[in-house]
Amino acid sequence: MRGIDLTVAQGETFGFLGPNGAGKTTTISMLTTLATPTTGRIEIAGHDTRTAPQQVRRNLGLVFQETTLDPELTAVENLRFHADLYALPRAGLAGRIAEMLELVGLSARGDSLGRTFSGGMQRRLEIARGLLHRPRLLFLDEPTIGLDPQTRAQVWAHLAEVREREATTIFLTTHYLDEAEQCDRIAIIDDGRIVAQGSPAELKSVIGADRVDLRTGDDMAAAALLHERFGLAAVRGPNGLSVKVAEGARLVPALCAALDVAVYEVTVTRPSLDDVFLHHTGRGIRDDALPGAAGTAGTAEPSDSGDST
Repeated sequence: MRGIDLTVAQGETFGFLGPNGAGKTTTISMLTTLATPTTGRIEIAGHDTRTAPQQVRRNLGLVFQETTLDPELTAVENLRFHADLYALPRAGLAGRIAEMLELVGLSARGDSLGRTFSGGMQRRLEIARGLLHRPRLLFLDEPTIGLDPQTRAQVWAHLAEVREREATTIFLTTHYLDEAEQCDRIAIIDDGRIVAQGSPAELKSVIGADRVDLRTGDDMAAAALLHERFGLAAVRGPNGLSVKVAEGARLVPALCAALDVAVYEVTVTRPSLDDVFLHHTGRGIRDDALPGAAGTAGTAEPSDSGDST
């Protein structure tokens, strides 16, 4: 790691993105007290991860990318086991377990064995387990990877309710753009450094221009007119012309009126988080999620990290 500075506010949903090998795993290991930074300071819920790791851990919930449930225990038994690890008082525990199962939509499956649960149900149970001890900060490592779109949407619906009802800060890694869009703020790490940080809208505004795609009756003539009348350099492709321009939607009516050729189709595409990721890291956000993608995170030596909550 080359030194990073992060501040995550209480109740925020914070996305942590980066290519494989960028330092995500190392950073999260330090934030969750599984690794000690060589320099710098990390404070979570008012506690230093070096001097008060036990207090930090009591304020953390963690949902790993791979399931860590005991498949031979029921949902309730998995939660009770977690409660024992955190030495939660027995008084009121049954009610808290019931509350968490209700929160993630598993009240009817409390006595079912973990091995009978679908992938989405296992993920929801792990979220319930991570919240059982009332952490102020919940870490989610690729929380919906491998799930179908409908199940992913259900998991996110439950996470939204979690944040509203439990006032929990959510810190997640993801390769899914629609999930990153739901974050209040995002940080992109590359080569051990934070290369971009802000809300999805702020990050996309850095890219600036919209892409306007046109299919016309005479692309060559249209390209010449775009340059002559709007000062735009059009790129010709197999499906027509493309130009980059700020506020593309506002340009379309004037563009169509000014061109002396037939315009069959116009499409305006706003900058995406994938464009942002590509701009800062040189690759698309989904590249590392493809089968056989190479690279292992966190190979660099730990260094600075910043505050969280």
